[in-house]
Amino acid sequence: MSHISIRDVHKVFESGGQEIRALQAIHLEIARGEFVCLLGPSGCGKSTLLNAVAGFSLPTSGAITVEGVPITEPGPDRGMVFQEYALFPWMTVEQNIAFGLQIKRMDKAAIRSKVDDLLGMLHLEDFRKRYPKDLSGGMRQRVAIARVLAIDSPIMLMDEPFGALDALTRRNLQDELLRLWTELKKTILFVTHSIEEALYLADRTVVMTYRPGTIKRDLSIDLPRPRDVASPAFNALKKELSQLLMEEQDRHRQDEFKGAAVD
Repeated sequence: MSHISIRDVHKVFESGGQEIRALQAIHLEIARGEFVCLLGPSGCGKSTLLNAVAGFSLPTSGAITVEGVPITEPGPDRGMVFQEYALFPWMTVEQNIAFGLQIKRMDKAAIRSKVDDLLGMLHLEDFRKRYPKDLSGGMRQRVAIARVLAIDSPIMLMDEPFGALDALTRRNLQDELLRLWTELKKTILFVTHSIEEALYLADRTVVMTYRPGTIKRDLSIDLPRPRDVASPAFNALKKELSQLLMEEQDRHRQDEFKGAAVD
């Protein structure tokens, strides 16, 4: 049985009296412990699909299940990491990490032990008493990841978590995430618009079309880790994915041109 199963999912929004088809006939099976990236142009429905798996916004039709159980709302089996960090500004680093454990009414000693472990795991020991405003973007995202890891969700959902970071910090956090994924065996569904990031991180890269979002290509990334972004094999895959995305950009421009011509 797949860990996450997405079957014939459609999502329709209403805006200004018109229907907008965001997702159409999405079929995707994700195994336990697999790292899958959703890749596509802006507006293709990547985040819409991720939010549906999170339970924040249910599909108009179709079904999403976790180990056969339908998703009807957010749950502790799915932890979400956002691009905007989503930390409580009035809490210190250790308080932010501990928050979910306190909600679960875990014993205080157990909370302290868990928080200490995560501070060490993400190299945050020296920042435990700092507030988010005193941290760099990379450090804030480490705290956000630690907070999700604290509740020990078997599934991590990540919505362009490194998109706002500089290139060096981004690569460092990508390596940290891969280390944690290897150690903790989480199932990760990761949204990105970066071809290189998808190829560097994922077991599989799922390319989505421009709206309505459908799956254009489901590509297994059979490259050894750590991956060499300068290798011929890596760049051959990068070229293949670039061509797929350019096709979608061209289709989008043609649709816009046709719409303008009709007007």
